Amino acid sequence: MDTEATAADTSPVGTSPAPADGSRWFYGCSIAVIAFFALIALGAAALTEFEKGLDGDGQMEQPGLSGSAYEPLGPGMTARYEDGLWITVSHPRPHDDGVYSLTVTFENGTDEELRLGEDAYPSPLDVRAGESRDAYATGYSVTRLDSEKSAAALVPPLAEGKERVVTVRVKPTRKGVPITVEVTPPDAGYRETAHFQVTLG
Repeated sequence: MDTEATAADTSPVGTSPAPADGSRWFYGCSIAVIAFFALIALGAAALTEFEKGLDGDGQMEQPGLSGSAYEPLGPGMTARYEDGLWITVSHPRPHDDGVYSLTVTFENGTDEELRLGEDAYPSPLDVRAGESRDAYATGYSVTRLDSEKSAAALVPPLAEGKERVVTVRVKPTRKGVPITVEVTPPDAGYRETAHFQVTLG
């Protein structure tokens, strides 16, 4: 009988040797690293939601111009709200009778239905003569046409994931004048007014 072979083979039948200490250390470190980065990602998401909760979802958050009265957006630009509402004002389109038309597009990227046409102050959609930082224009004026029609277009609720295009028609006393389009969508809490400055002609 071979006593050396019998002494060497002492492990139970059907089992494999335990992994080396280096292999266990590697697996343990890998799990710790994955857990560490998962915690960082969860912490960053929680911090973002906490910041939104402090200032509310009605804040505009976008690169470049803020959309305030002192940093108005231009035609073709979009005001982006934290809750997913986007508002875009088009370039003005001239007509033969001295009238200009432009569109205001509301894109509802929020998680709920929006009621844009509720009675509120200030008006949800206002157009006035002059630059956005000036309360009054001097030397010219702008007449808004079909204001009732554009107001009526805002009345139906805007469903989640849908968009609404509202046409605005204005007639200035002369070409080349600036107008300001102010959009303040009604909100149960607070929503900033988006200012757009547009030159007619």
